[in-house]
Amino acid sequence: MSDRQRMIGYNRTVKLRWLDETVDLFLSGISDADICEALRDRLKDELSVGSTAQRGSREKTITLLLKTWVRVPAPLRELRREGLSLLQGVRRAQRLPIHWGMTMAAYPFWRVVAEVIGRLFRLQGTASPMQVQRRVKELFGEREAVARSARYVLRAFSDWGVITDAARKGEYAPAEPLLVGDPKLAAWLLETAVFSTTEGSTDFRGLVDSPCLFPFQIRRIAPAQLAESGRLEVVRHGVDEMIIRVRTPKNGKHGIS
Repeated sequence: MSDRQRMIGYNRTVKLRWLDETVDLFLSGISDADICEALRDRLKDELSVGSTAQRGSREKTITLLLKTWVRVPAPLRELRREGLSLLQGVRRAQRLPIHWGMTMAAYPFWRVVAEVIGRLFRLQGTASPMQVQRRVKELFGEREAVARSARYVLRAFSDWGVITDAARKGEYAPAEPLLVGDPKLAAWLLETAVFSTTEGSTDFRGLVDSPCLFPFQIRRIAPAQLAESGRLEVVRHGVDEMIIRVRTPKNGKHGIS
C-alpha cells in the first residue's frame, strides 16, 4: 500500500448537497478564500454550532469539500477539469457519479470502504457496519481512527442514497444501482477508480466489475475508450488480458505518488 493509500484523511461525513454547493461556488469563479467563507456561512447552523474552534467539525468538513473540488492535488486537476465539464451537462440530481468519482480519487480511503461493502453485498446481500470496519482495519491496522473514519464514510453512503437499511436491524443493503449510460461519463468514472488504486493500475475486467462502483451499473465500454483522455494507457497482457494504468509523465515520476 502506497503512502497515499495509507493516508485516511476522510475524517468527517460529507453530505451530497454540501458537495453540490462547493462545486457550484467553484464554477462561479470566486476565489478559494471566498469559497471558504461561503461554506463557513452555509454550514454555521449545521456543524460546530456556536463554536469558534479553529479545527472543529465545520472546518474539517470544509477541508474535505475543498480537497475534493477546489484545492485538488496537482495530478488530479485534469481529471477535475473533465469532471466539471461533465457536471455542466447534467441536473443536480444526476451528479452522484461525478461526486463519487472525485471523492474516490481525492480520498482513496473512500474507495477502500466502498470496495469492502461492495464485496460484502455480492457475497451475502447485506453488510453490517461492524463487518465493514473489521475488514477495513485489517488493511489499515487496528486503530480507532480507522474504524471512526469508516463510520464517517458509511454515513455518507447513507446520506448519498447508495445504501439503505436492510430488513435485519443494524445491516445495510445496496440501493438500486444508477445506470451510467453516457460513454464519456462511464470512461471518466472508471478512470477515477484507476487513479484511486494502490499502484495506479488494474486489469480491465476487474475495473469494470469493481465492487467500489457498486452504486452504478455501467454500460458496455471498450478498453480503448479509457485511453482517449490521454491520462491512461492500455497494455495488453497475454491473449485476453488488458491492463489499464495511469500514464507515466515524461519526467518519469508516477502521476499519483
